[in-house]
Amino acid sequence: MKNVVIGFLGNILDHGGKHRWERWRPSVDLCRHDDLLIDRFDLIFDPKFQSLADLVIQDIGTVSPETKVVQHRLSYENPWDFEEVYAGLHEFAVSYPAKPEKENYMIHVTTGSHVMQICLFLLTEARYLPGALLQASPPGRRNSGEPGTYSTIDLDLSKYDRISSRFEKESMDDIRFLKLGIETKNKAFNQLIENIERVAIRSRDPVHLSGATGAGKSNMARRIFKLRKQRQGLAGDFVAVNCATLRGDAAMSTLFGHRKGAFTGAAADRPGLLKAADRGILFLDEIGELGLDEQAMLLRAIEQKLFLPMGSDKEVSSNFQLISGTNRDLRADVAKGDFREDLLARINLWSFELPGLRERREDIEPNFLYELARVQEKSGRQTTINKEALKLFLTFAESPEAEWRANFRDLNAATTRMSVLAEGGRIDEAVVRDEIERLKLSWAGASREAGDSNAVDELMPAKLDRFDRAQLAEVLRVCRKSRNMSEAGRALFDVSRLSKKSSNDSDRLRKYLAKFEIQWDQFTSKI
Repeated sequence: MKNVVIGFLGNILDHGGKHRWERWRPSVDLCRHDDLLIDRFDLIFDPKFQSLADLVIQDIGTVSPETKVVQHRLSYENPWDFEEVYAGLHEFAVSYPAKPEKENYMIHVTTGSHVMQICLFLLTEARYLPGALLQASPPGRRNSGEPGTYSTIDLDLSKYDRISSRFEKESMDDIRFLKLGIETKNKAFNQLIENIERVAIRSRDPVHLSGATGAGKSNMARRIFKLRKQRQGLAGDFVAVNCATLRGDAAMSTLFGHRKGAFTGAAADRPGLLKAADRGILFLDEIGELGLDEQAMLLRAIEQKLFLPMGSDKEVSSNFQLISGTNRDLRADVAKGDFREDLLARINLWSFELPGLRERREDIEPNFLYELARVQEKSGRQTTINKEALKLFLTFAESPEAEWRANFRDLNAATTRMSVLAEGGRIDEAVVRDEIERLKLSWAGASREAGDSNAVDELMPAKLDRFDRAQLAEVLRVCRKSRNMSEAGRALFDVSRLSKKSSNDSDRLRKYLAKFEIQWDQFTSKI
């Protein structure tokens, strides 16, 4: 491997004057070290100093005839102008014909203005210049004629044991923080948290969290914010909203703000949540519930940091980071035309699916004990669980019989109930048995409701206004519970039929269903 030095000509340090051989000159004296053979010296200088460059090249040839000096002329008006110097060096670095497989590069940062040295450091750190930093120092007696000393600094910090171990400790602390200090055992979940930690620290791009209801998306978003606040000093706030609660003008106004008089009821200006999250984090839970108009404005706000409040002709800026959450299949929504494909592509750069409790049954015990501690903290009441009761609860909780439909919300509710019902603040086996039965009944009811909903969805037309969809869904649910069409008609028209002398409820129902091409026989066969 050939050794190559890249560095600036030192307009003052490399000059030396009449007694230059008695003075320390970094560029020349680097080539005088017996243990550092420099095969090539890429010397960068302003053409105004060509005569000094010629002298330094001549002197390098004297002390190290085997060193080839290649001249790189770089013009600059002000060596202290960061923008000018960086732009020139960046162009040099991009076009530099590096061959790291054949040559060992050392970036000399002893000479040049401080701005030049900083720019060389930044370009080396970013790997535009693939090498180590090279720092030269004068001898003890500056004008002794000795070559001084030198040291190299590899910017790969993982190679430094103390720094690497500190980084590792910080990373482990961050991971514990994201997991609320819970010692989880699920390997896939632990790996997921490690990836989230890296992204949270290193990236300001959108983060998308998916997973079932109660899987912990909102909590994870808040932990990411707090971690970044601690590590990077975010200046802004954490602003969260559930998009399922936003409809129509209220959605636009809540997110993007409005000007006074923008619509009926807009009595004063409103900044909106995007502005409130400036220099902080905006968490949009259930982002799939946003309308297409809101999606379009959100996409522009993410990409350009600009948006237009309702009723305003002046754009507003907000430099926020987006974290989005959903329990829906957004790709399926894109296929149906309910979600913008370009927005999904933008928010899906860092996408993490949080597993439900059923996929992490080995983590139920530490999470239960964490929830129990939380309940104690909130209530101020000491609560414990005896060994037999804990075993009974975990045997059920970790079995396939436990559905955990609402995930951690179910676990939190169960823990809270057992804590409140525990006599003397001690959860025993009787309390656990009662809670197990309560959970089973709750999940059985949810299964029946889900079955009803699935049956209704099968009969629902694909394209339907939201108003008609809601009305038809209620009609189909009543029909499903009725023994025949007459019974269903009487239940559905229980008020209007009283004002009629004669009422053919089944005929009215038949005609209503026919509008959606649904026949009673077809309906009963499907459900």
